[in-house]
Amino acid sequence: MKTPSRIEPLVADGLVDKVIRQLMSGKEAMVYVVQCGDEVLCAKVYKEANKRSFRQAVDYTEGRKIKNSRQARAMAKGSRYGRQEQEAAWQHAEVDALHRLAAAGVRVPTPYNFHEGVLLMELVTDENGSPAPRLNDVVLSGDEARRYHAVLIRQVVRMLCAGIVHGDLSEYNVLIDSDGPVIIDLPQAIDAAANNNASRMLERDVDNLATYFGQFAPELLRTDYGKEIWSLYETGALQPESELTGHFKRNEKLADLNGVMRVIDAARDEDAARRARKDGVNAEGKWPKAK
Repeated sequence: MKTPSRIEPLVADGLVDKVIRQLMSGKEAMVYVVQCGDEVLCAKVYKEANKRSFRQAVDYTEGRKIKNSRQARAMAKGSRYGRQEQEAAWQHAEVDALHRLAAAGVRVPTPYNFHEGVLLMELVTDENGSPAPRLNDVVLSGDEARRYHAVLIRQVVRMLCAGIVHGDLSEYNVLIDSDGPVIIDLPQAIDAAANNNASRMLERDVDNLATYFGQFAPELLRTDYGKEIWSLYETGALQPESELTGHFKRNEKLADLNGVMRVIDAARDEDAARRARKDGVNAEGKWPKAK
């Protein structure tokens, strides 16, 4: 097929020999099967912001590190340079997440190169060497649904242990190769420690999995892995192999509001006394007599 204009720089630089075919068109990118020497890889070409259906909502970008203050100011102002840097940061987020997750043992495509807004990465294949299908294109038995669900919950745990929440995990962002589920599409990946929306996003990812697999194994609809996983993470107890039950017992003990108010009042009185001492005022509110 004709080489897409966005891939032409990679051909010119010798990173890609030829484009074999288009693999898919997603909400934020076009994906092609490409020949690179002796290897067949996939090339993910990110769409321009005004052509994407997936927006860079602040819920996803909150807490992401910016290289320098100039970039931060430009992004805040929305200047042309700022928009370009914002696009670059959005794309690099997936590259960074893939490297971190692969190192943590999460099943994601192996990234090879990122050049001119195009990500070259492993082509995930099935047992016949054909591109692996997405989860939503696979008909599952109850046992397969339970097995794949268990694998993906464990992958979510590994991701969180690496400090990352997918943020858009569903049956459309999982491929099924000969060894099971592989997680894809991570430009919206969230920094779990720096983003205030992380717990909500994690619970939504996990709920999406339960809803999908629950079609084939209804008992999964009654699980509550999201809150259980986040609770362990918050307390520093989450490990890649942490034992999970799928249930979460909420603390329904009533808060001691009177006790809280006593602490607040005591802190307020202590602050007032400190300010009085600093200003040289005695306990009666009068200036101390000269000696």
